[in-house]
Amino acid sequence: MYQTFIFDVDGTLIDTEKAVLGSLQKLLKLDYGQHLEAEQLSFVLGIPGADALPQLGIEDIDRANERWNEYMVDFAHTITMFNGINSMLMALNNEDVTTGIVTSKTTDELQADFVPHGLMDKLHYVVCADDTSRHKPHPEPLLKFLELSGANPATSLYIGDTIYDAQCARDAGIDFALALWGCGNPDTIDAKHRLNSPSELLDLIMSRGREHSE
Repeated sequence: MYQTFIFDVDGTLIDTEKAVLGSLQKLLKLDYGQHLEAEQLSFVLGIPGADALPQLGIEDIDRANERWNEYMVDFAHTITMFNGINSMLMALNNEDVTTGIVTSKTTDELQADFVPHGLMDKLHYVVCADDTSRHKPHPEPLLKFLELSGANPATSLYIGDTIYDAQCARDAGIDFALALWGCGNPDTIDAKHRLNSPSELLDLIMSRGREHSE
């Protein structure tokens, strides 16, 4: 069935919600004198900071993004890998499939927030926000992944947790699986597959194996 498995990072492989929202609250309070509740800022999850900050009335985007990343360091201890991710990626690596990530993080952000969790050696291809001029929900990041990997969109699956991920996959012509373990509003997101846990992704591998044996 699927030969290529592509993952979002935040909310899919690692839980960064507390770090992202906490550091953004700190940025707004200390640098801009604004106090907003985490619920008011949840729209930033899943899109690059350069796209999120203007929606908060911030004009000096580069400086604000740099400060935001600096404040993220203060919340790094809250970033955790979701249960079952490591074993799921290890199992995928034992199969004849391609794996990778398409993320709204920049390369520097990926280095700071994701690389320390030791998962990079289990992923074949990486597309970050600074690899494309347009970002999720635009399909360009996934199209860039297909270009790099040579993967067939018809046998590729994108796994993410936001509506931006779903829209990106849809417009790239790729099936989408919703990672329910990191999703805050699943009822509003269309998905080919709805996964309660990372281990359920392996069921798709098993079905792929059964199809090949028939």
